[in-house]
Amino acid sequence: MHIAVPRERAEREARVALVPESVAKLVKAGATVAIESDAGLSAGFSNAQYEAAGATIAADFAAVVTGARLTCKVQPPTTAECRALPEGSALVSYWAPAGQPDVLAALSGRKISLLGMERVPRITRAQSMDVLSSQATVSGYKAVLMGAGALPKMLPMLSTAAGTLAPAKCFVIGAGVAGLQAMATAKRLGALVSGFDVRPAAQEQIQSLGATPLKIELTASAEGSGGYAKQQSEEDARLTQAAIAKHLEQMDLVITTAAIPGRKAPILIPEDAVRGMKPGSIIVDLAAETGGNCSFTKAGETVVAHGVTVLGPINLPSTAAFHASQMLSRNFLTFLQHITQDNAIVLDATDEITGPMLVTHEGQAVS
Repeated sequence: MHIAVPRERAEREARVALVPESVAKLVKAGATVAIESDAGLSAGFSNAQYEAAGATIAADFAAVVTGARLTCKVQPPTTAECRALPEGSALVSYWAPAGQPDVLAALSGRKISLLGMERVPRITRAQSMDVLSSQATVSGYKAVLMGAGALPKMLPMLSTAAGTLAPAKCFVIGAGVAGLQAMATAKRLGALVSGFDVRPAAQEQIQSLGATPLKIELTASAEGSGGYAKQQSEEDARLTQAAIAKHLEQMDLVITTAAIPGRKAPILIPEDAVRGMKPGSIIVDLAAETGGNCSFTKAGETVVAHGVTVLGPINLPSTAAFHASQMLSRNFLTFLQHITQDNAIVLDATDEITGPMLVTHEGQAVS
């Protein structure tokens, strides 16, 4: 089995799909691995480290994928990349779910089987393959650091010769992996932390981190499948927005993480709520790439509205590319081990993990 790992060319992407540690395990299992020159450099992994792990170094994209049975990359493939892949081979990467008919056509033309890593089902067997969870850990951590850097005050309480400084108040909306990591990070930095999630089960998780849950009496549970939240009713959405707006009036730093798979992110902080916030307060919107939880959010931009700074970061995991790549690589490695039998790739569309991840199978689109 020959595996290729190209260098990522997408803007803001510094991660690499496989780090030397994972490459060494694949080589030991009998695979041959080719790494495009400097594919891991931005994440802190040199060509020499890959060579020491048993990989060969290829000069460019065309060279690295030559003869590959399987290609691993982070970002979704471009049309040009699809056309360069060996016919009948497999590609494992993230997959942008919206549109891209030209990419699908290119995959079809080469009879490529594409597996989307963000489609890993949320079942016990697949936890170690879950890239969304591993990368959300990084996002939650980095969101607090980003917000703290923009905030015109420090997070912890400090007693100094010049007097006592009150701790900043941080509110995290959404208690998924990113939200819980944000709460834990803000707490470690000394902030007074509160959190909210529409799922009742999240209250205990918020408290376990030393944060205070914002409790709202809703008419129905918003617990969805796979541990995700589902869309609220109009009445519950109104009650949620009203309670959040009242709570925001006293907050210094707000981290929003609320997302619904396959849908636009819900607006939880409309203009009226922003207007009621303290001047100088900060919102870091981790849902920026799917529309944002704040009405002022613009993906990849910083917006100041009514004295409040709204940050819409894109691809935060890439800003901690070393550790993000390590976790991502372990997700990839575990999945590759799942689809490998006798040192060959076996894609079973009926498998409970592989099946949901298939975007195309031998060039044919999978619904």
